[in-house]
Amino acid sequence: MRIAVAGATGRLGALTVAALGRDGHDVVRISRSLGVDLITADGLDAALTGAGTVIDTTSYTEADPDAAVAYFGTTTQNLLAAEERNGVRHHVLLSIVGVDRVVGNAHYAGKREQERLVAEGRVPWTIVRATQFHDFAATVVRWTEQDGVARIPPLLVQPIAPEDVADVLAEIATSPPQGRYRDVAGPEPQDLVDMARRINDARGHAVKLVPTWSSGVLDEETAGNVLLPGEGARIAPTTFDDWLARQD
Repeated sequence: MRIAVAGATGRLGALTVAALGRDGHDVVRISRSLGVDLITADGLDAALTGAGTVIDTTSYTEADPDAAVAYFGTTTQNLLAAEERNGVRHHVLLSIVGVDRVVGNAHYAGKREQERLVAEGRVPWTIVRATQFHDFAATVVRWTEQDGVARIPPLLVQPIAPEDVADVLAEIATSPPQGRYRDVAGPEPQDLVDMARRINDARGHAVKLVPTWSSGVLDEETAGNVLLPGEGARIAPTTFDDWLARQD
């Protein structure tokens, strides 16, 4: 099956490409660095010729909510329009657990716009919401560390291995469109501060961790169960301990 992956050079996109390749699919990689620009739509029609499914793993890192909404709005509209022109039969979107409960974060605002456009579009779709990845705590440390101190929001999360998410996306891409898919999460809840401590210890990274909601990453609106999966979630196999044991 010919399957296109948007955001193919990103980490999750690359893992999804690999998962599809292992299953013998003809994979088309969509990325600006590869000559396909979702903002301008340059190269998009050629990339989607003959594709039956598109998996969108694109992300956005800027902190301005309006910019995030504009980015995801433009790229998603261009992608859906090209899919219609080329007869794509299934659009698979990777989103985030809790996206409809977190208002103040730019990335979540952009993903909500992305979900809205997909759900209102004419291409049959599946939206897959996943929890944070196992290395999210390390990412927060990298974002906030200054002078040997990192500020970490005291989040309760149920992290998942990126490889497990890629496997789920590859599976769904070859299935009929399912609309809003059940949440996808790792096996067990974790405290983000403790995750950061354990990752730092495993990697020999000496840094003082300060639990605080003023970290600049996610604030009090994400406290409690907000980022945890809903009932009936699909639980991926790789535990945080399993993932941590493989870290250098």
